[in-house]
Amino acid sequence: MKISVALAAYKGEQYIAEQLDSILKQLGENDEIIVSDDYPQGKTRDEVLKFQDKRIRYIEGKGEGVVKNFENALNACTGDVIFLCDQDDAWLPDKVESVMKEIQNGADLVLHDAAVADSALNITEPSYFAVHGSNASFFGNIIRNSFVGCCMAFKKETLLASLPFPKGLAMHDWWIALVAMKKKQKVVLLDKPLIKWRRHDSTVTGGKTSLLQKIKWRLNIVLSLARIK
Repeated sequence: MKISVALAAYKGEQYIAEQLDSILKQLGENDEIIVSDDYPQGKTRDEVLKFQDKRIRYIEGKGEGVVKNFENALNACTGDVIFLCDQDDAWLPDKVESVMKEIQNGADLVLHDAAVADSALNITEPSYFAVHGSNASFFGNIIRNSFVGCCMAFKKETLLASLPFPKGLAMHDWWIALVAMKKKQKVVLLDKPLIKWRRHDSTVTGGKTSLLQKIKWRLNIVLSLARIK
């Protein structure tokens, strides 16, 4: 099965080379990394193109935020299995092998654990699952999202069922996982940290939102899921 890695970048020049290096070591010669850069006038492009690796495809984003940037990367993916990827983490050496084993055993979508790390990749939480109570409950995840995109991979069929993303979507990973569960696909939580999830001052996701905004997001996602058959 061909693997596609969908990487959404925005001013990612500080860490993206380290991330790409950790991924490329695990990919086959026919696999691909799609880097969608939402700030192409910056220095990220130069860092990506330094690799001169035919498996990396650099494309410009639309400058419309992280959800649209991931959608742009995902639309360019040609693989049978898609891994979501942030610009500033580091994949552990057995990530691809471990996830693909679950896919080959029948999983449609896999969510694996992560070791949370600081800017220098020193581990601050050995297990994201343990701290945050990740689960595969459909209704539970509408209330509180457990699905972190940088820890997700899924089959092409799951992606196609999720596209195009509905308007007003809070996060792409939340939507893709809920669509998989709504369609009764096999969702597997792999209780094994497979990345160092870097958290730092310039992290794009994880900001605070108001209670009203959270309610609006959930109402929107419930209405959008109701249209999924």
